[in-house]
Order: sequence, then structure tokens, then C-alpha cells
Amino acid sequence: MDTKKLFQVKNVVLMGMFGAIGGVLMLFEFPLPFIAPSFYGLDLSEIPVLVGTFAMGPLAGVITEVVKILVKLVLKPTSTGFVGEFANICIGCALILPAGLIYKFRKTKKGAIAGMAVGTVCMATVGAVLNAVVMLPFYSNFMPLESILEAGAAINPAIGSVWTFVLLAVAPFNLVKGVLVSLMTALVYKRISVIIHK
Repeated sequence: MDTKKLFQVKNVVLMGMFGAIGGVLMLFEFPLPFIAPSFYGLDLSEIPVLVGTFAMGPLAGVITEVVKILVKLVLKPTSTGFVGEFANICIGCALILPAGLIYKFRKTKKGAIAGMAVGTVCMATVGAVLNAVVMLPFYSNFMPLESILEAGAAINPAIGSVWTFVLLAVAPFNLVKGVLVSLMTALVYKRISVIIHK
């Protein structure tokens, strides 16, 4: 989809709508205490973003991701000095960009599945690196890094450093999130796309 078509009224409305739904979904988090400490909350806000990406293309997905964060900030102000929101955009884009690009060139069921699989792996990888380099150093200002690592070690005794934490807790957490988001997107996309492309 070229830029001119992307910013047609219908698509702008859809990006706003999917972004708003995503922003609301960000408020509903649940922990995966068997994988990562409870302060890692899983939300399903990437589902409407991924639906929008498949319907309108990767650039639309990125715009929808940004709208999602803006809506979330209106509903619930940042508690991380925007660091958490920045990380959320980066990790979200790591899922939707590969998925959207692959689906753009292979608009089949297999193309969508391949895109979501690659996107899930990318999201887990980017999430691990961002947590090690940005998030954990930032959160250590509020909670000692030793306490964060201890919380991880309580779940998996092999965790003893920042990198084992992100590889054994954060990466699996994001893999589960990517799989859940992909499965639910696969279930709803066809039904929604029929309405979008009327």
C-alpha cells in the first residue's frame, strides 16, 4: 500500500480504531509466574495492531503501534518515565514488522503463519536484548538488581545474571506472548478482514 492510499480516511480511521483497542488492552495484564516474575505482565494489545498490519501493511502497523501507546498514556500515565512505553513500541514492532513484511509478499495462510512465527522469534530476541541493555538497568533504580535476579532465580535456579535472566525468563515470556497473539490473530483476522475490505 502506497503512502497516499495509506492515509485515506478509511485507513486513518482503522489505524485509530485498532490503536485505541490496543491501548485499552494494555491496561489488562496478567502474570505468567511459572516463566517470569510477577512484575512482568502479559497483555494482548498486539492483536489489533497485528490485524491492522495484515490488513493495511507494515507502515500502518507501526503507526497503529504508536497510536496504541498514545491511547494508553491518556488512560494511564507512564510510571517508567516513558522507558516502558518506548520498549513496548520496539518489542511490538519487532513482532509486527517481520510478520507484516512477509505477509505483504505472501498473502496466503502459510505466509501469515510464517510471518507470525518469524515475528515471534524477533520479538523474543529484541525483548531480551532491550531488557538486558535498557529495562533492567532502568528498573534497578527502583528495585535492586539483585532482588530482580532473585525473583527470577526463585522460578528458575539457573538464573544468576542479567543475561541468564533475559534468556531464561524474558525471552520465554515473549515467546509465549507471541504465540498467544499469533493464535488469536489467526482466529479473528479472516472475519475482521471481510469487514475491512468491503
